[in-house]
Amino acid sequence: MTGDTEARRGGEAGPSGHAGDVPARAPRGGEFERGAVPAAGLARLGDGRPHGGGALRGGVAHRRGVPGANAGAARAVWSRDFALFFVCRAVARLGDTMLPVALAAGLLTSGYGAGAVGLAMAAQAASFAGLVVFGGVIADRFSTRKLMIGADLVRLGTQSLAAALFLAGHVVLWQICAIGFVNGVAGAVFQPGVASTVPRLARDVQGANGAVRVAESAAQLAGPAVAGLLVAFASSGAVIAADAATYAISALCLLLLRLPPLPAGARAAGAGLRAFRADLADGWREFRSRTWLWGVIAVWCLYMIAVWGPTVPLVAAEVVQHHGPRAYGLVNSALGAGTVVGGLLALRLRPRRMLRAGGLALFAFVGFPVTVGAGLGVPAMAAGAALAGTGMSFWGVMWATSVQTQVPADALNRIHAYDVAGSLAMMPVGQALAGPAAGALGTGHVLLVSGAMSLVVAASLLAVPAIRNLPRADAAPLT
Repeated sequence: MTGDTEARRGGEAGPSGHAGDVPARAPRGGEFERGAVPAAGLARLGDGRPHGGGALRGGVAHRRGVPGANAGAARAVWSRDFALFFVCRAVARLGDTMLPVALAAGLLTSGYGAGAVGLAMAAQAASFAGLVVFGGVIADRFSTRKLMIGADLVRLGTQSLAAALFLAGHVVLWQICAIGFVNGVAGAVFQPGVASTVPRLARDVQGANGAVRVAESAAQLAGPAVAGLLVAFASSGAVIAADAATYAISALCLLLLRLPPLPAGARAAGAGLRAFRADLADGWREFRSRTWLWGVIAVWCLYMIAVWGPTVPLVAAEVVQHHGPRAYGLVNSALGAGTVVGGLLALRLRPRRMLRAGGLALFAFVGFPVTVGAGLGVPAMAAGAALAGTGMSFWGVMWATSVQTQVPADALNRIHAYDVAGSLAMMPVGQALAGPAAGALGTGHVLLVSGAMSLVVAASLLAVPAIRNLPRADAAPLT
């Protein structure tokens, strides 16, 4: 899903629209999550009784035009426990978007170059991507809440240590990389539990995902600005200390959280290496058995190589070079604002074919690379970025909700981990190819090609019958 920081926190990485969020808004593909019906206990009826068939989360009341639908949808999402998780995710994203600013400013001030900044971030991304599948197996065997709290406490400690190093002016690159590596390991343990937490807290899974996406997007808009102010008036160490504090808040919210028990048999049993391997194999079989699931991940690999991987670094270079850093900040802000709009739309619209609707929305991403590649003015680039953010965010909610409602509870953590790992795998390839391609063809031409490929990706998703025809699991029959 996005090498920036979502990988640290376990946001919806993958085709969810923030796949790890490497640069500012990478698609996890996703979520950031996106058939079989959910296992018993994953869904509950309005009276709280377990429902053994499918996920009737809100039912007919979710359809537009039904009296009381909005109030019913709100009750199906908001509760004390979901509010705690909502705060946890918003605060986590705020810290995630502050950290790159602090690392870049701190390492450059300490005499290191841009390569050192990339190395420090890569250490974290590599350990996360390499271990998240194993984290999914662990999450299916133990209490996800306790694992997530433990991961937050580990990162509270490592980020506090990093803050102390920067505040003391004793910055050694290998130590910062080691801290990043440990953070990546903790993120790999934290990440899979996010996917299974949402459907346990809210009957309206789509509404819950939309609300979380809006909160994360708003935090992402504020994070870089807050970090910039702290760097200017305090220091990079102060920003990293603030990031450490977000882990403490996240852990506290999770500690106060009361998750309903999993249905009997939903947790993996057995001990030892053989059982662990069997869980990995079972997760892979569950993943392969769903054409819509592995089909999206396969298409998303193309997206990472040909679209997202080249777009993020080349847009940054092109806009900064020709219009300055303020213009780049404006374009990034527009992208973030678009993701807020996409989340709000996902709260409102209830398509019966969620991945079809998400795939159609994904066509909007073309506005981001094409406006920059064509050399249009800053207002046009900002408008294209806002359109792209809206489409990506809407797709992310549709994908996340599809995975969370279609996959059995006993395999959700592992499948989400395969989703994240598969989506992240190709992003470094796209980033590595961006520079040579720009040198051979020119940055503008490569961005135009990426825009064209974004249309190919969206069309490819809709061309697969298993993807475009997947019915929503919580759809109520028309009466």
